Amino acid sequence: MAELKRTPLYDLHVALGAKMVPFAGYEMPVQYGLGVMKEHLHTRMAAGLFDVSHMGQVILRGADYATIAAAFEKLVPMDVLGLGEGRQRYGLFTNGTGGIEDDLMFANRGDHLFVVVNAACKDGDIARMRAALEPDVTVEVVTNRALIALQGPAAEAALSRLNPDVAGMKFMDVATVELAGAECWVSRSGYTGEDGYEISVPEGRADELARALLDMGEVEAIGLGARDSLRLEAGLCLYGNDIDAGTSPVAAGLTWAIQKVRRIGGDREGGFPGAVAILNEMTGGAPRKRVGLLPEGRAPMRAHTPIFASVEGGEQIGEVTSGGFGPSVNGPVAMGYVTSDYAAEGTTLYGEVRGKRMAVKVARMPFVPANFKR
Repeated sequence: MAELKRTPLYDLHVALGAKMVPFAGYEMPVQYGLGVMKEHLHTRMAAGLFDVSHMGQVILRGADYATIAAAFEKLVPMDVLGLGEGRQRYGLFTNGTGGIEDDLMFANRGDHLFVVVNAACKDGDIARMRAALEPDVTVEVVTNRALIALQGPAAEAALSRLNPDVAGMKFMDVATVELAGAECWVSRSGYTGEDGYEISVPEGRADELARALLDMGEVEAIGLGARDSLRLEAGLCLYGNDIDAGTSPVAAGLTWAIQKVRRIGGDREGGFPGAVAILNEMTGGAPRKRVGLLPEGRAPMRAHTPIFASVEGGEQIGEVTSGGFGPSVNGPVAMGYVTSDYAAEGTTLYGEVRGKRMAVKVARMPFVPANFKR
């Protein structure tokens, strides 16, 4: 096995008593002394600080923003050209068959595009961008910055103590902001369903900034365990579990991320990998759909639980892709894929757990309402 990498905040995690685990090639904190349940609830009620430095940070540069955007639109089915300066958007790298190679965030920072990709996919994503964009667009991998996320209803109050300018930012705004003496690239975004910020900070200043935030009474360090349960309650996909190279944006319920200009009849219709397959599915529907699932009782249904339409017999019609206990819901929550005939909200299905079929109801997501600052 390759040696695990460490983020610039590794020593801080150890000092805080974190339980460290391998994740996407890094040693990462899965939980701290509070434990997953309390970390989750603290983020929902106050503010949680997450280390997400394992993710890939990339800068795309070209002659001007229009040149960069036009090139990037050949890789994603999103409206990059129409993204305003100082704004960020959720995106997808797709493949020739219409599957999702990764999900990502990209921001218009005036003279360049700032892209953040998933840790497990970043080497492939960087190679993909270099092959498709260079030499007209330069792909710069950022290796000297950490990435942290401050999430929760008290995130604005906490970060505003370091710089009051962040309070004026709206959901998906991006800005360069000085925090604790460091030049930070800040977006008002995150992956918990809560209000909050993601902060790219020079690696030499990451520890100082993190400690400054953790010194505030409303901020606690939060590990990967609670990050997973928070995003699950928020109905957000985890790449490799809920979406992958064999999953289309239509089946995944992510067509909201494909703007009208890239759809059939739009000014820049298609032109991205898998466009024919994806646009056809948007018109005719997908054979399976990602749905929310609420198991009856208290027992969670974990990933890979097979789903059936009846309590006995019949063929498997779906599978759980993410599942666990939702601390805010105070009960089990899950998501997965079922054939489209069984995807209607309220449909009772059955997950097979240790040879016994348990009732589970198709439910609307998110399980906890989003709390973004619009």
